[in-house]
Amino acid sequence: MQKSVAVRPPVALDRRERNRTRMTEEEKYLKMILRARVYDVAEETPLDFARRLSERLKNEIWLKREDLQPLFSFKVRGAYNKIANLPESVRAGGVVAASAGNHAQGVALGARRLHVRATIVMPRTTPAIKIESVKAQGARIVLFGDGYDEAYGHALEISKKNGQPLLHPFDDPDVIAGQGTIGMEILRQRAGSIDAIFVPIGGGGLIAGIAAYIKALRPEIRIIGVEPEEAPTMFVALERGRRVELKEVGMFADGVAVRMVGRETFKIARRCVDEVILVNTDEICGAIKEIFDDTRSISEPAGALAVAGLKKYVEREQLQAKHLIAVNSGANMNFDRLRHIAERADLGEGREAIFAVTIPEEPGSFRRFCKTIGARNVTEFNYRYSDDRQAHVFVGINLVRGAAEQTELTGVLREAGYQVLDLSGNEMAKLHVRHMVGGRAPQITNEVVYRFEFPERPGALLKFLTAIGHNWNISLFHYRNHGAAYGRVLAGVQVPPKERKRFESYLDRLGYRYLDETDNPARALFLG
Repeated sequence: MQKSVAVRPPVALDRRERNRTRMTEEEKYLKMILRARVYDVAEETPLDFARRLSERLKNEIWLKREDLQPLFSFKVRGAYNKIANLPESVRAGGVVAASAGNHAQGVALGARRLHVRATIVMPRTTPAIKIESVKAQGARIVLFGDGYDEAYGHALEISKKNGQPLLHPFDDPDVIAGQGTIGMEILRQRAGSIDAIFVPIGGGGLIAGIAAYIKALRPEIRIIGVEPEEAPTMFVALERGRRVELKEVGMFADGVAVRMVGRETFKIARRCVDEVILVNTDEICGAIKEIFDDTRSISEPAGALAVAGLKKYVEREQLQAKHLIAVNSGANMNFDRLRHIAERADLGEGREAIFAVTIPEEPGSFRRFCKTIGARNVTEFNYRYSDDRQAHVFVGINLVRGAAEQTELTGVLREAGYQVLDLSGNEMAKLHVRHMVGGRAPQITNEVVYRFEFPERPGALLKFLTAIGHNWNISLFHYRNHGAAYGRVLAGVQVPPKERKRFESYLDRLGYRYLDETDNPARALFLG
């Protein structure tokens, strides 16, 4: 799939007619944005200079910190502006909304501040953190369906039955204008040069508002949207020149998991958005880590889209010394998702590669393999004995020079006679296989299993393998660098009973903390 799409105006329009239409629409939204009522609940968020990211990418990069809003998302702007612009008589009857999270929180907060009753329909799959946040604002919650479309359909039924307005999360001029106040703040906060602004896209409300305002006042600034590869809703619509309903979208970046962009948002995007870039899951995880490194805050996947797209654009265009802004749109992250994100972040930043390598099944083979790798840091090492001829090892390697080093390392291993398969882009390997390497090996004899801790520093793993693998055959090995001060290893070693004392004396001289897990019931159930 093509990774970006440049936007061109409809060819059927005469240029002068296009310009007249553009100015009319942009002037309309410019006035609406300037009059938007958002600051009763929203804050003017800072435009922070991203020092580390700027140094690494050799461009000046700023983050628009919408993750610092009271509910950790930009959505409060548009939701409140919509409710505030409803006639008093309509507000008195209450409002309805459907949302998987951030829009729901914005509606709930806005309704509470304006003393309006709010019913929020949320999918049953909505993360608990977002449900609790909406409850805390006093809204009535209805859990319905397994996705947004089902929840929206049910909200529409409630709206018709009770005669209450249904507040759309993005396809509404007042919502778009509320989000557009972000563009207004950016131009006020950054009076100097701006080459491009990167904006996440779900249904399109955020980028429509920002783009309409920016293009009205600073048309030379490029507006670049960013979407996940597994939810390319605006990308496909702009490529085909019409809105398209996707059959399915991926849910990793759940905040932008929308199957069709809005009618109004698409109309604005066709005129005001210069390009849409697609990014994958690893690139999003890498962006979350980049933001954390600069701000010590954790973005949700949808919130980090703009940084992921910015990085990809800089690499593609080979940019230097440009002035770039990324909208960090939200930070409503479930804590338990951090495990997966941390696992994938280094791959997304090009700092890790994973390989399947076939090595001889004999004492000392691990040690020779590590010497072939050289001074590079091993981030992961998974192995389980299969037969007495070959061993298949799942290994992660830290990269300093990115893709060039990855290619170079593949060549080095092949020149040394190893069969190598690069799994860095293999989704099944990254999601599942890395955790499933192993299993039972009933033909193994005299196996003992030990758990080790050793200082996490270059050469520690090689020292460990040199001490053990030269004398005894390693039959099981699992290691993963978790960024802590100590590395953790589970190793199975074939040690005849009469050599057990000599083996443990080797371990004592090695100086690493260890624990005998041979009789652990988990080992007997899954590894014996």
